[in-house]
Amino acid sequence: MKTTGSDLTLLRVFDAVTRHGGFAAAQAELNIAPSTISNHIRALEDRLGVTLCQRGREGFDLTEQGAFVIASARRMLRSLDDFAAEVSNLGENLVGELKIGMLDGMVSDENLRLPQAIAQFKSTPNTVNIDIREHSPNILMQKVYDGEYHIGLGAFTNKITGLVYEPLYFETNYLYFAQTHPLFDAPDEYLTLQNIRKQSVVSRAYWREEFVRNLGFENIGAKVDQIDPQLLLILSGQYLGFLPDHVAKPWVDAGRLRAVLPELARYKIGFHLITLRDRKPSRVADEFLDVFRAMQGIAKG
Repeated sequence: MKTTGSDLTLLRVFDAVTRHGGFAAAQAELNIAPSTISNHIRALEDRLGVTLCQRGREGFDLTEQGAFVIASARRMLRSLDDFAAEVSNLGENLVGELKIGMLDGMVSDENLRLPQAIAQFKSTPNTVNIDIREHSPNILMQKVYDGEYHIGLGAFTNKITGLVYEPLYFETNYLYFAQTHPLFDAPDEYLTLQNIRKQSVVSRAYWREEFVRNLGFENIGAKVDQIDPQLLLILSGQYLGFLPDHVAKPWVDAGRLRAVLPELARYKIGFHLITLRDRKPSRVADEFLDVFRAMQGIAKG
C-alpha cells in the first residue's frame, strides 16, 4: 500500500481512537463527530482490507490485525513528527512539541524546579507546544522508552534497560490519619505499632505495599493508582495511608491530618529524570533539558 496524505489522516484518527479506547472518548481530541470518526475507521479498514476493531454494546476492542496496524502506524507517525520537528528547527526560531511525562502529586514539591525551567525556556523566543501528562511509574518508563515522551520525571523502584536515570532529589513519605479517624485525638503514647496495626490502610498500587506489610499492617482495605484518591480516602477517616510530606503539609497545618509514628512509619524515595539512552537528537528537547538540568543542579554530561 502506497501511503497518501489521506491515509495519514485516517491513521491519526485510528491512533486517537485506540489511545482513548473508543470513538466517543476520542471526540474531544479530534473535534469531529463520532459518526465521522466511525466513517474514517471504516474507510481505513476498506483501504487495508482488514477489520481493525470490534465496536458495539460490548465496547471497543482491537483485533489482532488492528493491534499490528496501530503499532506500525505509531512508529511511522512518530518518525514523521520527528522529521517535521527536525526540519522546522533548521532555522533560528525554535518550534515543535516538547512531551513530558511525570508522576502524579509532584507539583507541590518545592524540590521540583519544573515550573521555573518552563518559565525560563519560554522566556526565549519560541513557539514550542508543551504537552505534560501524568502516569504511574511503569507506564511512564515505557512511554519514554517508546519515544512517546522526550523526558520523564518520577520515582522508579524498578528500572528498565535503555533509559538514563539522573537523580533529582528525595521525597519523604509519612503515615497519616484524618481528623475524623477514631484515633486522631489519641495520645502519642497510645499510638504504638501494636495498637494501630489492625487499622485499615490505603495503599498506592504501584509501590511500597511491602513497606506497609513490613510494619505489620495486614488490613490493606483500599488500593489506588494516584495520590489524590489516596488523600481522599485518608480524609474520609476510614483509612491510614502514606503521603508525601509536601502533599500532606497544608492539611496538617489546617489540623485535618496527623502523622502517625513519624520517627518509625516513614520512608524516603529518590526521584529521577529519565530519558531514552539512544534517543534521536531533538533541538527542542536538548535545549529544554539544558535549562532543566541547570535549574535542578544536575551536572551536564
